Amino acid sequence: MDKYTNKEKIGEGTYGVVFKAIDQEKGNEIALKKIKLENEPEGVPSTALREISVLRELRHPAVVQLLDVVLSDSTLYLVFEFLHMDLKRLMDLYKGPMPIDLVKSYLAQLLEGVAYCHAQRVLHRDLKPQNLLVDGAGGIKLADFGLARAFGLPVRAYTHEVVTLWYRAPELLLGARLYSTAVDVWSLACIYAEMAAGRTLFPGDSEIDQLFRVFRALGTPGCGGAWAGARRLPEFRAAFPRWRGAPPHALLPAAARACPAARALFDALLRYEPARRLSARAARRHVYLRDVRRVPPSPPRRI
Repeated sequence: MDKYTNKEKIGEGTYGVVFKAIDQEKGNEIALKKIKLENEPEGVPSTALREISVLRELRHPAVVQLLDVVLSDSTLYLVFEFLHMDLKRLMDLYKGPMPIDLVKSYLAQLLEGVAYCHAQRVLHRDLKPQNLLVDGAGGIKLADFGLARAFGLPVRAYTHEVVTLWYRAPELLLGARLYSTAVDVWSLACIYAEMAAGRTLFPGDSEIDQLFRVFRALGTPGCGGAWAGARRLPEFRAAFPRWRGAPPHALLPAAARACPAARALFDALLRYEPARRLSARAARRHVYLRDVRRVPPSPPRRI
């Protein structure tokens, strides 16, 4: 580990601490995730193994690059390219809606990254602002693949207990074990709305509260023609309150709703039925994103 010199701690998660460091050979900044193994009875945590195996196979401008893996003195180090901050911190700096051109640029890049992952048969399964990294030039990248999963066809049964609650697709909240790429698309739609509005779209404090927030906005499945197939999922209950919802774009702020193409794209990304939810690849080709350009962030205040 003499090759890397720590400069400062920049984050901490369940399985490790992240430092900003310097690659002594190349002279560039890198991010160093340090995972101590002495308290791990099964050795390397499954999330770290999953992240390593997935990122070794992914190479895309919108996916954070894993540069090296080093095992030293009962500690595992994952070496990543360095980006300035995560999207959550950037949104905190704006303290409200982000500029619509920046939101549009980030959405296009995220769709490109997610479409690439899906083409490589990888589900991220934990898309949220804290797991998206941004730089000063207007770039944004998918990161933290600890819950990612390679998938095949036909789709196998997976655990539904994935994705941070606020960004979890309704089929997961209702206990679906057979799911696929649409769960990542739902998360992206929630992140897009959060960037545009400056507030979380569905900030539930429990699974049932999360589910009811979605139902109140989009309608209870089976009520007024909304996603009748949801009633066959394990956690659906006939006793659920019956709400009639509105189109998804009604959840967007006025600035985002002003463009008909933006409304149409959001409606397609936040569709209830997973099979009808627009794919990331198709969404990137949507007319709303054809004139997209990269925009550097310029928040009104800095930390």
